[in-house]
Order: sequence, then C-alpha cells, then structure tokens
Amino acid sequence: MSGAAHDTDEAWQRSVRAQFPIIVAHPELAYLDSAATSQKPRAVLDAVQTYLTTCNANAGRGAYPWANRTTELIERARHRVKEFLGDPEPDRSAVHFTAGTTEGLRVVAHDWLMEYLADGDEILVPFADHRANLDPWLETRSRLAARGVTVHVRALPYQEASGDYDHRALASAVGPRTRFVAATHVHHVYGGDMNVHRLRAAVGPHVPICLDAAQSAGHLPLRVGDPALDVDFVVFSGHKAFALPGTGAVWARNTRGPVLRPAGWQGTPNTVGVVSLLAALDWLDTVGVARVGAHVTALATRLTDRLRRLDAYEILGCPASLASDTALPPAQRRQGIVTFRHRSIPSDDLGFILFSHGFMVRADSLCQAGADDKDGSVRVSPQVYNTAEEVDRLLTVLTDLA
Repeated sequence: MSGAAHDTDEAWQRSVRAQFPIIVAHPELAYLDSAATSQKPRAVLDAVQTYLTTCNANAGRGAYPWANRTTELIERARHRVKEFLGDPEPDRSAVHFTAGTTEGLRVVAHDWLMEYLADGDEILVPFADHRANLDPWLETRSRLAARGVTVHVRALPYQEASGDYDHRALASAVGPRTRFVAATHVHHVYGGDMNVHRLRAAVGPHVPICLDAAQSAGHLPLRVGDPALDVDFVVFSGHKAFALPGTGAVWARNTRGPVLRPAGWQGTPNTVGVVSLLAALDWLDTVGVARVGAHVTALATRLTDRLRRLDAYEILGCPASLASDTALPPAQRRQGIVTFRHRSIPSDDLGFILFSHGFMVRADSLCQAGADDKDGSVRVSPQVYNTAEEVDRLLTVLTDLA
C-alpha cells in the first residue's frame, strides 16, 4: 500500500470510529467481541431516537399517520434487506423479521422444512458450527419422528486442520434422498469462508440450502444473485451488523420447494429493532461493506502474523488463512476472527487477564456444537471501530504472557 493510500485509509477509519459514541467515550478500552454483538453508530441511534419520538406505533394495526408511518418503515426495511443482499428477483422472494439468527433458523426448520420433508428423506447439516445451526434441524427430525416420519440427518464433512467443509468428501455425503442442506457462511470460531459454492456443486441445482450468515452480514458483501451464493435462505442477526439487539431477518428465495410462510399469528413486530436495521443497512452502504471487511481482515492478519510466532499459543483453524504471506486464494482466507488458546493458561483466566489490561474478548466454548467447557478458547473479533494500535497493545500483553 502506498503512503498516500495508507493515510487515506487511516483518515477514513478515524472518521468512522468517531461515529460510535460508546467507543469514543471509552478510549481506555478495546472492544474486540464484535462477533458476539457490534457497537452502534450514531446514525442508528439517531434513527431509533427519531422514530420513538415522532411516530412510534404498531405496524398494520391502525389507519392514523403514526401507524401508517410505522407500517411504511417496516415494508421499506423488507425491501432494503433485499437490496442489501443483491436480490435478483425481489418480487418473488420474501423477508421475515425475527429476533436474530437463532430464531430465524428455527423459523426455516419448523415452519418450512417440517412440511417439505417426507419419510426416508435425508438432510445434511453442520455438527461443528454454532449450535444455532444444528439444534433446529435435530428438533425437526424429532418432531417428524413423533408423526411417524423418519428423516435421516447426515453430518457435513469437515477438514480437521482448517475447520472448512471438506469438499472432497461432500460427494459421498450426498445421496439420492438428500433434500436439504444447512450451512454456515463464515465460521464463528475459525473465521473461515466456508465456500458455499462447493456445496451447491455437490448437491446439484435442486436441493435447497439454508445459510447462516450471522458472521458475514455487515462484514463482507452478500450478493445472492451471484452463482457462488446460490442459496435459498439467508438468515442473519441485525445486532451483529450495527442494529439493535433482538433484531434479525430471514430472506427466502422461494424458488425451490414451497414458499416460506411463518406459521401462526405474527403479532407485533419489533418495530424499533427493524427501524434500527434499516438505518444500519443504510449506514453500511454509506461507509462501504467491502471497505469495512478489508479493514477488519487487515487487523486480524496483523494479529495472526505475530501470534503464530509465539509458541505459547495455539491458533484454531488454519493460521495461514489469515497470514499476510499466505498463498491461499481470497476465497480461502479468513474474514477477521482470530481464535486461540494459551498452552498453559486456561482460556477463561486469560479472558480475565486481558480485561484487566482493557481488552474485551470472548473466552469460553463459543457456543460451538459438540464443545464443552474444556474446549474453551479466546476469540478476538475486531470491527471497523478498532485500530491497529489496539491490536498492537493486545499483542504486547500476549507476548508478555508467552
């Protein structure tokens, strides 16, 4: 990078960082847990304040101006999600708002997959990703079994060294009765792009794929019109993408299988959460999602390059996928999550030690399916408001502990 480009990037990042009141108010702290939830920019906070003080009402429940305005905002947010995802057929697809990724995946599992599967069908699901992308599919199997319908659950094969799906073993995992695949876009522990295009190539053009995009929405461009992202559902949490907690969305392509129609009476939506999501997507387009992703990946690369030289630490996943000198193609590179263990300090203790130095990180089993307390690790997940100086300070502490 040239000096002029570097200066420009630094100035851009400083201007973006200044838009986060909680970050500005606590310069002594480094918040490095954005994979759990992101901090909120002023534009989102202002949008929420404006809504609550000018037109707060129930959507679709009244004919007066405040209610009409709220209904309009909800519908605009649905359209905005489709735009954000690069939806090529917005008149055919649907967007349903949820409390987050966990609830969204259950909507797909209970309100769509239950009616789609027949006796003897097989589904292919991840057994080493976030529990939210495993439990709903196992629940669906149990519910169907109670009806006398047998569904076989097969595990997506993994490459143990990298944490990526094993595309070489996919062919043997797919059978003539494979009817559905659940996958993750970016792994919440290893940070890897899970190469969904390989799943589509393995299962063929007719099998629906549901994508957990909790760690990719708001971190890198998502374009469902791209053949490499030929999936049928995209589920994500707004709170990880700069919106308020309790906010998420399910996008359904509605071209394979039945149309997604959430069951039961829907009740009052989280109107203020949806308003915050609308503002967050507008803000992301303004600052540039690709630019946000490049900054975050650069910080994670800076951390990985130094950390992998310290023998006291084990980096989970493939360290080369975030190294600056890697020969891996871009699709194989990690997206800004660095998870590691100290070889002698328990991870929960290390988390407390790091907080005593002003660093807020995740330190536990990270909700990974099949993991328990003994599998604890420390996860560092920067965002656009973090700086290279914060990463360097963290490395100084980690080096001293090594």
